[in-house]
Amino acid sequence: MKAEIITIGDELLIGQVVDTNAAWIANKLNLLGIDIHKIVSISDKKESIFKALEQVDKSTNLVILTGGLGPTNDDITKIALAEYFHVKLVMNNKVLEKIKTFVIKRNADLNERNKQQALVPENCTVIQNSIGTAPGMWFEDNRRIIISLPGVPFEMKEMMNNHILEELKKRHKNFYISHKNILIQGLAESKLAEILEEWEKNFPKDLSVAYLPSPGVIKLRITGKGKNRKYIEEQIENKVNALKNIIPDYICGFDEDKLEELLGKLLKEKKATVSVAESCTGGNIGRLITSVPGCSDYFKGGIIAYSNEIKENILNVNKRNIEIYGAVSKQVVEEMAKGILELFTTDFSIATSGIAGPTGGSKEKPVGTTWIAVAGKDKVITQKFVFGDQRDRNIQRASLTAINMLQKLILS
Repeated sequence: MKAEIITIGDELLIGQVVDTNAAWIANKLNLLGIDIHKIVSISDKKESIFKALEQVDKSTNLVILTGGLGPTNDDITKIALAEYFHVKLVMNNKVLEKIKTFVIKRNADLNERNKQQALVPENCTVIQNSIGTAPGMWFEDNRRIIISLPGVPFEMKEMMNNHILEELKKRHKNFYISHKNILIQGLAESKLAEILEEWEKNFPKDLSVAYLPSPGVIKLRITGKGKNRKYIEEQIENKVNALKNIIPDYICGFDEDKLEELLGKLLKEKKATVSVAESCTGGNIGRLITSVPGCSDYFKGGIIAYSNEIKENILNVNKRNIEIYGAVSKQVVEEMAKGILELFTTDFSIATSGIAGPTGGSKEKPVGTTWIAVAGKDKVITQKFVFGDQRDRNIQRASLTAINMLQKLILS
């Protein structure tokens, strides 16, 4: 089954509202093995709705629209659909009673606009809205299913979860889609593609691969599609195992893993603690670590040592080393890691010092130059990176790299 998603609303087109509906629906349909063919956002104008429906691919079996079902004048999806199907709008008494109950519970008056929401195209099957006033509509002919849902996310999700997904599952049970995400840290996308060139050439026809880069981590997604679930899963597992042999040192997690969560799990298993001394990352490593529930079991705290004065007076960094090598140096970041380890009496520590940018670089130390040190009680690992010239990306890349470096140190 192929699907297209159409989200309706001028607020989406001008960037006033972020379209989360399409992503959520696409994910849910994909888990059922339904292939998402196209996603489009359009204005809430009748012509736009007509044009979007007319441009649906001939091979598409399912179209889901969201938005434009409210009580205001700009909500014209229902009117447009009635005209598209050449049918009349009729009063649905069951919907009207639900609207009356809904309005009364909220101590409001039932007005004409509320009543008009109970008007639906005469050829649709109504999808009841238990948490709002706008009903959903299911249209079906011998070519495809068209479903219209409210744009309010929690109302749309309630209808999808309680009415639509189960029905679609019954109709589409002979096709399977599976995704496996492999998280890669420490390789540029172009370098990773070069290394995996032969690995990609030998892909079975039912499998595909996509590179999904983000600052600090590349998500490599393997997708399998077919009727034989066992075969698809075996083929994916074979490709993942091959990948483990090709780049074992760069795989840092799978599926929805987060590096900060994996680090926390590891520290809990080891009954160990960690502290951080951050300069260029400005507290972002501490933020990531403390975003994980239960982090108080292993995270003692940290210091944002942005100035040399703090590095010297609190972390006991040798002033002479700063003068000779600079604050962004191997010598200084190692002393920061050792200093915070001792100050907070933790088992492990992380330290960063760098030039986040966009200014402050030099020929010897360009913007993006970052030194990271991770320390245990008897070992320190230090590494230099040159990330780039975008400040936010540099901070995120440095933070995730540092967390991954500490994981490797703990496991070494």
